[in-house]
Amino acid sequence: MSRPRVLVVDDEPHIRELLEITLARMDVSAVCAENLERAYQALQREVPDVCLTDMRLPDGSGLELVRHVSQHHPDLPVAVITAHGDVRSAVEALKAGAFDFVTKPVDLPVLRNLVTTALRLGQARRTVTRTLIGTSPAMCEVRATIAKLARSQAPVFISGESGTGKELAARMIHDQGPRGGGPFMPVNCGAIPADLMESELFGHRRGAFTGAVADKPGLFQAADSGTLFLDEVAEMPLATQVKLLRAIQEKRVRPVGAENEVGVDVRILSASHRDLARLVREGTFREDLYYRLDVITLSIPPLREHMEDIPLLSQHILARLCGGAAGATPELDPGALAALAAHGFPGNVRELENLLERAVAMCETGRIEASDLGLAPGARGRDTGTGAGPPAGAHTRDVPAALASVMAAPVLSLDGTLDQVLEEVERQTILNALEKVRWNKTRAAKQLGISFGALRYRMQKLGLD
Repeated sequence: MSRPRVLVVDDEPHIRELLEITLARMDVSAVCAENLERAYQALQREVPDVCLTDMRLPDGSGLELVRHVSQHHPDLPVAVITAHGDVRSAVEALKAGAFDFVTKPVDLPVLRNLVTTALRLGQARRTVTRTLIGTSPAMCEVRATIAKLARSQAPVFISGESGTGKELAARMIHDQGPRGGGPFMPVNCGAIPADLMESELFGHRRGAFTGAVADKPGLFQAADSGTLFLDEVAEMPLATQVKLLRAIQEKRVRPVGAENEVGVDVRILSASHRDLARLVREGTFREDLYYRLDVITLSIPPLREHMEDIPLLSQHILARLCGGAAGATPELDPGALAALAAHGFPGNVRELENLLERAVAMCETGRIEASDLGLAPGARGRDTGTGAGPPAGAHTRDVPAALASVMAAPVLSLDGTLDQVLEEVERQTILNALEKVRWNKTRAAKQLGISFGALRYRMQKLGLD
C-alpha cells in the first residue's frame, strides 16, 4: 500500500525541508512546490491526499490555490500557513474552502494533528445514524450543505429557531467529517452559571478556587481531536468571550489556576436562536469573536417553511417513541394529519415531538385521531420567527396569581422541607408556563419575567430540559 502524499507549497526552502522531514516521520511523503505554477503542475500530474500551502507566494496568493482546489478537486483537503496573528487571512481562506490553517512559526504537533485529521477525510466511509428528516427542497439543501461543511475544519455558526434541530445538524457535521471517530462535546452556554463558565470550558487545577478539590479537564480538553459544540453561544458572558477567542485563535487553553497553556485540537461549531449580528451592534457580543465563530453560516429552516415533511417526520418520531416494534406504532388518520398541517408550529420539530408523544399516550385504538393531539380548534401560530403569540391576557398575568394557581393544584404536595416545597413550586410554575405556550421556551421565559438562559438553567437544574 502506497504512502499518503501531501503537496507542500511554500517559497522558503527551509520551510519545505522542515515540513518534508516532519511528514516523513509520519510515514507520509511530501511533494514540494515553490510557487503556484509548480503547484498547479503537480496537481495535474497526480492529486495528493492533502495540500498545504503558504498564503504568500511569489506569483500569487495561497487563496488562489484554495479556490482552485475547491473548484476542481472538492474532495482534496487544503490547509493554509498564515503569519502569526493574521486572523483575517485565515478567515478568508476558510471562507474560500480551506480545510484548516496553521500559523508561523509552525507548531509541529499542531501540524501533525492537522495532517492526520485531513488524511481521515478520504479514508473512512462512515454510516451516519443521525440525520435531519425530510424530502422537501429546504431540507435537501440543508443536508447537501452539511455534507460540504463536514469536509472543512472552518468554524460553523448554526442559526435557527428553538426546536429546529441545530444540535442534530452539528452532530451530522461531526459524524460525516474526519473527526467522526473523535468525541462530540455539546455544551449549553445558557445553562452554565457565569462564574463557572471558564472552569467548565478550560478546566481548573486543584486549589484554584473554593471547591476545586482535584484537577479537572475542561470541555476543550474533553473534545480534543473531536468537535466542541457551543449551543446558545449568545448567552456566554463577555469576560469568557475574550478567553474563548484566544483559545480558538491559538488552539491552546489555560486551565484556571494553571501556569502553562495546554494545546488542543478541536473544531468549533456554535449555535443560537438569537441574531448575533444584532447583539454585536448592541455591544453584548464581541465583534471579533463573532467573525471567528461565524466563518460559515448554516441556517436551519423552521418547520412552517417545510410543512410537506410533517407526514414523514411524524412517522419517524412515532416509530422512535414506540421503539420501532412491529405493529406497535400507531398511525395518523387523515383528520390528525390535517390538524397538524393547519398548525403553525411555533415550537418547530420539538413541538411536533411533544404533540405526538402526548397523542401516543392518549390514543386507545392504535390510530391517532385529531382529538388525541390536544390542539385547540383553529389553533395556529403566527408565521414569525418568535412563534405564536401568547393567549389573550397571558402577558398580563402576574407572578402572585401564577403561584396561587400552582399552590392550589392538587398535584403539588406541601410535605417536606422549605427548599423542597419551593423547588416544587418553581417546577410547577415553569411547567405551567411552558404548557401554556406549547413549550416555546423564548415565550415562556418572557412570560415568567426571566432571561432565556436563566430558564434553560432552571429547567436543567429541575430535570425538565
